[in-house]
Amino acid sequence: NVKKLLFLGSTCIYPRDAGQPMKEDVLLTSPLEYTNEPYAIAKIAGLKMCESFNLQYGTNYIAVMPTNLYGPNDNFHLENSHVLPAMIRKIHLGKCLNEGDWDAVRKDMNLRPVEGIDGSHTDEEILSILKKYGITGQEVTLWGTGKPLREFLWSEEMADASVYIMEHVDFKDTYAAGSKDIRNCHINIGTGKEVTIAQLADKIVKEVGYQGKLTFDATKPDGTMRKLTDVSKLHRLGWHHKIDIEEGVHRMYQWYLS
Repeated sequence: NVKKLLFLGSTCIYPRDAGQPMKEDVLLTSPLEYTNEPYAIAKIAGLKMCESFNLQYGTNYIAVMPTNLYGPNDNFHLENSHVLPAMIRKIHLGKCLNEGDWDAVRKDMNLRPVEGIDGSHTDEEILSILKKYGITGQEVTLWGTGKPLREFLWSEEMADASVYIMEHVDFKDTYAAGSKDIRNCHINIGTGKEVTIAQLADKIVKEVGYQGKLTFDATKPDGTMRKLTDVSKLHRLGWHHKIDIEEGVHRMYQWYLS
């Protein structure tokens, strides 16, 4: 007897070679990205279930597909974090080493040990493990060419958009009235803006105040070159993001330091 429900997916549901920016209608128009396929199919099954329940039983289940999220309580562990928090931590540690601030390095390592190495280990052990992840006192190395474009949404804005949709959007608002086939009723949630990884790294370098060298390792994979959401449906329904990437990077670094 649940009358209204919000189902969360992600933009991995879209085909590998989808036209950019990606409208909701490109779903299932060509093959998925191979490495995403299992969980993309799971999310697609969920959004199709929502549509089917709505049509068959008159429920009011809305599926939303957020872009890349970042924000407070993000995952900064070097072994398995996403791109933006990983870059913030790597460049922060690069700055600390560059300035010889070992207290800050040890504090960071105690909060988030890297492969079991924390602030209680020797300078040599800490330097060795950080070097493995491309962090030295002179240089920070990031994966790939820096050319891929990515869209980022502040996580608290994703929460705001979700509450807005629960309060103001119904299933009937998600498709054109009189449609013969009702499908692709899900809603992209994002900014509709993108930045290259190199541009993002430059913003982080400026925010952190890192004075060392930043390089890209082109032997490492870039991933998909572009993944931009078309957010015109979301805008039409009345929600717009407010926090752009510059403000977001500032907030993220301040949160990290605290």
